[in-house]
Amino acid sequence: MDIQFVAQIDASADVVAFPVRKGEAGALGALLGALAKQARFDGAAGSVAETAAFDGDRATRLLLVGIGEGTVHDLERAGGALTARLQTSGVAVLHVDFASAGQIDEDDVLAFAMGAKLRDWRIDTYRTRLSDTAKPSLKTIVIASPAGDISARWGSYSAVADGVALTQTLVAEPPNILYPESFVERCQHLADLGVEIEVLDERQMKALGMGALLGVAQGSVRPPRLLAMRWNGGNADDKPVVFIGKGVTFDTGGISLKPGPGMDMMKWDMGGAGAVAGAMKAIAGRKAKANVVGIVGLVENMPDGNAQRPGDIVTTMSGQTVEVLNTDAEGRLVLCDAITWAQKVYEPKVIVDLATLTGAMVISLGHEYAGIFANDDGLSDKLIAAGEATNNKLWRFPLSPAYDKLIDSPIADMKNIGPREGGSITAAQFLKRFVEDGVAWAHLDIAGTAWSDKDGPVWAKGATGYGVRLLDRYIADNHEG
Repeated sequence: MDIQFVAQIDASADVVAFPVRKGEAGALGALLGALAKQARFDGAAGSVAETAAFDGDRATRLLLVGIGEGTVHDLERAGGALTARLQTSGVAVLHVDFASAGQIDEDDVLAFAMGAKLRDWRIDTYRTRLSDTAKPSLKTIVIASPAGDISARWGSYSAVADGVALTQTLVAEPPNILYPESFVERCQHLADLGVEIEVLDERQMKALGMGALLGVAQGSVRPPRLLAMRWNGGNADDKPVVFIGKGVTFDTGGISLKPGPGMDMMKWDMGGAGAVAGAMKAIAGRKAKANVVGIVGLVENMPDGNAQRPGDIVTTMSGQTVEVLNTDAEGRLVLCDAITWAQKVYEPKVIVDLATLTGAMVISLGHEYAGIFANDDGLSDKLIAAGEATNNKLWRFPLSPAYDKLIDSPIADMKNIGPREGGSITAAQFLKRFVEDGVAWAHLDIAGTAWSDKDGPVWAKGATGYGVRLLDRYIADNHEG
């Protein structure tokens, strides 16, 4: 989608939308005021009403869109609502006139544009019988505001939206198309933005002793990969912030097989890896002045004759041993070796991992928040703040030595699963054992937020792109001068 910014609407515009604050519909003039009254439109964020005006044989389509209280999230919701309304309507160009919206500044207009662009993502790759009326038509949004042409600032916003779109595409792709090797291929274009890319294959990971990650992958004909994406935008001597994503491109549960109904949705068990890849695209795309590394462990978890068995003991890259009691608790096995490798290679002071890790997190928080676990209060506070700012919300859960006994093994250093109770916490306690002293670490369990069964304010039903804007905002607020 092309978004343009101008000082005023062209008189030839045939589709025009007017943003309206909540409770201010009465100041719209006769025609639009009558529309608002008839449609019971009060300016609530994301609400839309429309009519037409006629001048001879020329008709102009007029829309009202509510911007609520005018907060960033309200404005994003309004932009998203217009895109959703007009995406397949036959309209190619939409003009938006902020003249009726009261006091508006550049940030408000940019937030509105961001919502509109985010909501534009969709995947039609495999829909060969899509009717013409169901195909996207909206190509351009022209926004007029007192700020005039703010294209120079829009570039960084657009780059972040592109990162979110990459994540959504990766998460939405079917597992026969997206697997460890093809995931790596999908990220190669990041090199054009200046991202340094390194890929470890199975042989290299075996030489490094990544027995946990490789144990998950051994039942699949799809070979595993470890992908590292490095952006050097800060001072040369600054240690990078490292983001690590769980990349199980399909999860059957392995020998501990999942129930058949709903297993198709396990294509998005690489949502953490997708978020990391999208965040790296966003950070590089806007030329962030920070050093950031994104690492994703990519595997497919299958119940082959060579698959890992419940009861197996694996040796992680750290040297710690794990008794695998449930092969469906595989994400932590992938992450632990990625965390160890990241610390040995990059010596970071900050690590944030993201994973669709536990169903227990969905039971705890539903689909409104992701869970955060952290060994550092300051890091936790900064990530929660970034989540509030981007509407990628986080809720903090405890870490405590009291939970460690639940994953102690009588035959190895630890088990890969604890009892039913506290499942998300014991998973985080497992990962914490691989974080070195002095490293600030946070674990984000995004099991309930990577995918949505209904439309959201800036996404359609399906992949949400959760995590990209959160990570990008965390970098912008805390690691750039």
